[in-house]
Amino acid sequence: MPKKVLRVLAGQAVWPPPVWLMRQAGRYLPEYRALRAEAGDFLKLCLTPEKAAEITLQPLSRFGMDAAILFSDLPIVSLGLGQALRYAEGEGPILPPIRTAADLDALSTAGVADIVSPVWETVRRVAANLGDATLIGFSGAPFTVACYMVEGHGSREFAAARLMAYRDPALFQRLIDLIIEGNLIYLRGQADAGAEVLMLFDSWAGMLPPGEFRRWVIEPTARLAAGLRQSHPHVPLIGFPRLAGSMLADYALSAGVQGVAIDTSMKPEAAALMVPPEIALQGNLDPLAVVAGGAPMHEATSRILDALRGRPHIFNLGHGIVPQTPPEHVGALVEQIRAA
Repeated sequence: MPKKVLRVLAGQAVWPPPVWLMRQAGRYLPEYRALRAEAGDFLKLCLTPEKAAEITLQPLSRFGMDAAILFSDLPIVSLGLGQALRYAEGEGPILPPIRTAADLDALSTAGVADIVSPVWETVRRVAANLGDATLIGFSGAPFTVACYMVEGHGSREFAAARLMAYRDPALFQRLIDLIIEGNLIYLRGQADAGAEVLMLFDSWAGMLPPGEFRRWVIEPTARLAAGLRQSHPHVPLIGFPRLAGSMLADYALSAGVQGVAIDTSMKPEAAALMVPPEIALQGNLDPLAVVAGGAPMHEATSRILDALRGRPHIFNLGHGIVPQTPPEHVGALVEQIRAA
């Protein structure tokens, strides 16, 4: 029988639902912190297959999750395109900003395969040690990667990227096109190496008004999904248009994904009405509920399970797990879902 996550993404309602957590391989685990201290540099850790594979598998060893999510980061594809990338402690990714046509002309897809090949090796190593879990590969969605590439760092508003889209939409479109091409190389390589599901994280999609959302989130995702479907028709795709709100229905209908992750702000019952029943929903427990644990976590989890029972659902968080999360709370969460 196919794995639970794959059954859900094929449109089946599985009970209890499979569970994994965004950023489940990371800072809240002492075994991760030990490897991180040894590596010294986050980017080096992402591009060292032996360590990245071990980190990817740590939550499976500890909690028995139904899926492993590749340990990597969203802007890796920008590094593949030739943009320098580094990480500063507590600041996230830092890149030389793309602001002009000349900046963009310096980038290409020519080096993507060589630069991201360590990530593909990580996927191969994880795939060889998965057991019954599903391996999920991922990248940043085109709009979110463009935000980092233009802004040059994390931001609450990503004003430079959004202004480029308004003031010079042709240049911004060229950047989006390049990211789509790079992502196709990157994600196809992950699928070839053993990723059974692919996921696109559009963390900053919710900043856009409806017209811009369609142009810069839905349309690029649909093009990327079509390209992946052409080369890897049996590898399902999950999209996470964070804070999509009322645009969630348009995204689900037009983006070409088999699963839609919903953020913490979305009422699960509303999402179930907006998204066609054959498309899986993933989410959407508040990460801070897991920090709190106990009755608050139990009650919030029960509400989500009750709201989405009877339709394809992968239990997850509405955003990434936070560093202060007690691992024992994650264990209790998984136990509750298994016992549902």
